[in-house]
Amino acid sequence: MTRLTDLLIKKIALPHGATKRQHTYFDDGFKGFGLRVSEGGAKSFVLMYGKRRQLMTLGRYPDISLAEARLSARKALAGILDDSGSRVSAMSFAEARKRFLEDAQTNTKPSTYTEYERLLNKHFSLEKRLGAVSRQDIMDVVADLKRSPSTAQHAFVAVRTMMNWAVRRGYLDMSPVPPLRFKITSRSRILTDEELKLVWQRAEEVGFPYGRIVQLLILTGQRRGEIAGLRRSWIDDVAIIFPAGFVKNKREHKLPIAPITKQLVEALLGDTDMLFPARGRPEQPFNGWSKAKRQFDHQLDIAPYTLHDLRRTYSSNLAKAGVPIHVTERLLNHVSGTVSGVAAIYNRHSYDSEMREAVSIHEMFLKHQCKF
Repeated sequence: MTRLTDLLIKKIALPHGATKRQHTYFDDGFKGFGLRVSEGGAKSFVLMYGKRRQLMTLGRYPDISLAEARLSARKALAGILDDSGSRVSAMSFAEARKRFLEDAQTNTKPSTYTEYERLLNKHFSLEKRLGAVSRQDIMDVVADLKRSPSTAQHAFVAVRTMMNWAVRRGYLDMSPVPPLRFKITSRSRILTDEELKLVWQRAEEVGFPYGRIVQLLILTGQRRGEIAGLRRSWIDDVAIIFPAGFVKNKREHKLPIAPITKQLVEALLGDTDMLFPARGRPEQPFNGWSKAKRQFDHQLDIAPYTLHDLRRTYSSNLAKAGVPIHVTERLLNHVSGTVSGVAAIYNRHSYDSEMREAVSIHEMFLKHQCKF
């Protein structure tokens, strides 16, 4: 037994002549609380509790400090419980992630939930207690994604949102996610007419669901989450009406549709309201983006592109066809742009007829220029 201090922890090592590969130094001022030292120098704070003398790992030093470890140990011994009766201090990261996603499924729009689920399950499979997750754990994951700055940023935002949620729920005292800014170079990729033609042809070969999603992205210029989450009840003979709570800017978006788009949508079979349901989960939208795009691009001989580049290409082609920029912005459902601020408050014109003309022009352009 000994009194653990910051200075002692820095110097402490396996006892001289130790025959075991680990040794635990228990604090004589805090029953059951101690520091486990392993062969090689690794040090972890632990708590021994209960009649069966169960051992709980509180976190690795120096990922958590002595003061933080003492606080975690006190909470564990105090038996702080959450709504379901589980011990908060013993909750695993995986359990917290599960609860966060259940909450997000109810309180966020489907596309946001789907993105959180994909990013957290794919990149943050941390096998430790929630309270033991360190800043280094988070940044190690982000650093591994540096080849894709956009993915790194989105993954970082997802885990930051989850950890802030955990703080609000009382599962954590503070979030281990540090403040961080990402510098993302703005993309400028626009597909040529020939590339767009090849992508369309490939989409025709692939078919439902991913191929049809790609075709609708080309035809409408909408965001991928908006197309993946489309519902039959939002579509009539002349337009797609995206509800305010579904789209990014929280404003209802009425998008006119021209013949090719209408024909494609009407040909989509299914007995659910969701046009592109996730496999085995008809109430959720399509979400297998990475795998589907890899398979899609495998036989596509063009320069690398993203699905968002199709939206940029749509805008560029409308400009080439002479469509005014303010009409294009309405079609893309941009909040800011040429008609914004005070001007937007006083300009309540719907631009329905101009938008309808623009989508017809765009489809004619695709038919003649790209041979759709």
